[in-house]
Amino acid sequence: MKLLVLGSAAGGGFPQWNCNCRNCDGVRRGSVRAQPRTQSSIAVSSNGSDWVLFNASPDLLSQIRANPCLQPGRAQRDTGIAGVVLIDAQVDHTTGLFMLREGKPLDVWCTAQVHEDLSTGNPVFNVLSHFCTVRWQALQVEPPTPFTVPAVSGLRFTPVPLVSKAPPYSLYRQQSRPGDNIGVLIEDTASGKRIFYAPGFGAMEPHLEPYLADADWVLLDGTFWTDDEMIRLGLSTHTARAIGHLPQSGPGGMLALLARFDKPRKVLIHINNTNPILDEDSLEHAALKRAGVELAWDGMRIDTGDQP
Repeated sequence: MKLLVLGSAAGGGFPQWNCNCRNCDGVRRGSVRAQPRTQSSIAVSSNGSDWVLFNASPDLLSQIRANPCLQPGRAQRDTGIAGVVLIDAQVDHTTGLFMLREGKPLDVWCTAQVHEDLSTGNPVFNVLSHFCTVRWQALQVEPPTPFTVPAVSGLRFTPVPLVSKAPPYSLYRQQSRPGDNIGVLIEDTASGKRIFYAPGFGAMEPHLEPYLADADWVLLDGTFWTDDEMIRLGLSTHTARAIGHLPQSGPGGMLALLARFDKPRKVLIHINNTNPILDEDSLEHAALKRAGVELAWDGMRIDTGDQP
């Protein structure tokens, strides 16, 4: 199984276009040692030619150009994207669907809750019905029900409900439902290798224990370092947990959680532009390394066949 990190930043990317926080200003000026990042998305494949896209960020076209394997050129009109899985209905995970409007009908896997939000509050699917159209494939999370993408053999996917927040335009923003946000277990059916992907991880729940403990890799929410990060910077009045993200530091944070699990290789993805771990010379970045946790970057590749 091959996994390609197309984008590793949270919404707005890094540097964010209108932000002059220490990280964004520093990376523009060259005074902060950090890699620019586009908005969060991954792709997985069993053969390196046919790929399942997880989320479609606003940066999708630049991500495709940066990764020629997604455009294999086997015909006059062609794509390596065999299907799209949406983990939520957030703008930074769905706007890129518009960039695929010139193609054939899009096979999109998502929950009924995400489908509702993308047909009402942010009617992406309605707009696309005038172009390529969307063929919705419903995901079941109660109980978590495995599915396959027919054009990508050898991979099995299991959607798992997560505590998080529905988008601001959802009728259920303050009444989150199972299915508003999911993690996905990705399995190679031949080798048995497993990756658990959850870029919007709001809290640890008992049903998530085996997914983290038994995975070979985990790619989890790296949005904020502290719970009050945005408040301290004067950029928001909400904590990380209040908007559905488990911060890395502090009691009960992501690093403390990951320390409980020995098996998986641990990677943070969906990193907000304000997070000090982006600065490779920061104390926070050093703490991440000491904890044995990696930071995803655009273009990062994981091949589970390379892992013992």
